[in-house]
Amino acid sequence: MNVPAQVTAFLSGKRFVVAGVSRSDKQPANAVFRKLRACGFEVVPVNPRAEELEGTTCYPDLTSVPGDVDGVIVVTPPDAAAAVVHQAAARGIRQVWFHRSFGEGSVSEEALKACLGHGIRPIVGGCPLMYCEPVDVAHRCFRWWLGRHERIPV
Repeated sequence: MNVPAQVTAFLSGKRFVVAGVSRSDKQPANAVFRKLRACGFEVVPVNPRAEELEGTTCYPDLTSVPGDVDGVIVVTPPDAAAAVVHQAAARGIRQVWFHRSFGEGSVSEEALKACLGHGIRPIVGGCPLMYCEPVDVAHRCFRWWLGRHERIPV
């Protein structure tokens, strides 16, 4: 599998925040959270409306998460993404990945401008499930299709 350098650099981290993990375990953020955890990463969920998700302490925002964080996966509604970027920048986190498969996903123009303003080079599109081995058949297909439509990192 050809993995973009930016994805390899992101996944070289040890501890990630997934912003947007839901109380409904069927949401994309929850799938990202579970896959990263299954791959051996330490993963922290962020949701302002939950104290615990997926059996793990949940924090209302990135500012509240204790300890070091290597990267943030944004799987929030687009209108919440810029706030996550500003919180990441305030903590010195320089790796932000915006989840997007079909539609706009978590990407917003405001969030991308915030990244630029803070010197963060974001990963826009796709998700870690397309790169964390073993990759399931569905995410291999997504990676292929989204790659053909320039909707994942290259």
